[in-house]
Amino acid sequence: MSSSTYSNSPCAACKFLRRKCLPDCVFAPYFPPEEPQKFANVHKIFGASNVSKLLNEVQPHQRDDAVNSLAYEAEARMKDPVYGCVGAISILQRQVIKLQKELDATNANLIRYACTEIPAPSPSSSSQYARRSSSTSHDGSSSTSSYGHYYSNPYFSPWSNSHNGSCGDGHDKPEFK
Repeated sequence: MSSSTYSNSPCAACKFLRRKCLPDCVFAPYFPPEEPQKFANVHKIFGASNVSKLLNEVQPHQRDDAVNSLAYEAEARMKDPVYGCVGAISILQRQVIKLQKELDATNANLIRYACTEIPAPSPSSSSQYARRSSSTSHDGSSSTSSYGHYYSNPYFSPWSNSHNGSCGDGHDKPEFK
């Protein structure tokens, strides 16, 4: 479309209202002639005078966002006259909650799977493991690795579900997000 044709054609609002589109038309920047349905929906839901008042009260740099919000709400009200965009938001929030629950269940299954893959030593081998993992440092003091410490702990059970974020081997559970 050439610039002369574009400047001569009225904006979608003025065309819809059957009036002359003046150079200082408040609707022209936001309702181009190529989008007549956008203004028709906004006019049907909010009214042209209310939209005009709103655009004159809003800062010029915020008008584009205001018109996009009005157009979105008007389209949503056309589809759902009772709830409008709140109905769509509610549906999306329910989907997010459902998907979050599925994600949490999947993470729990992954953690459970990761924790059951840890080889559990037998009671006789755990004392051998603890002895093998202890070493003498250069200064003559002995130390025990973290595995020997946790496997020799009588209160440790790698199969308990009350580990609060640990697989029971001293390592934190993997985070899957």
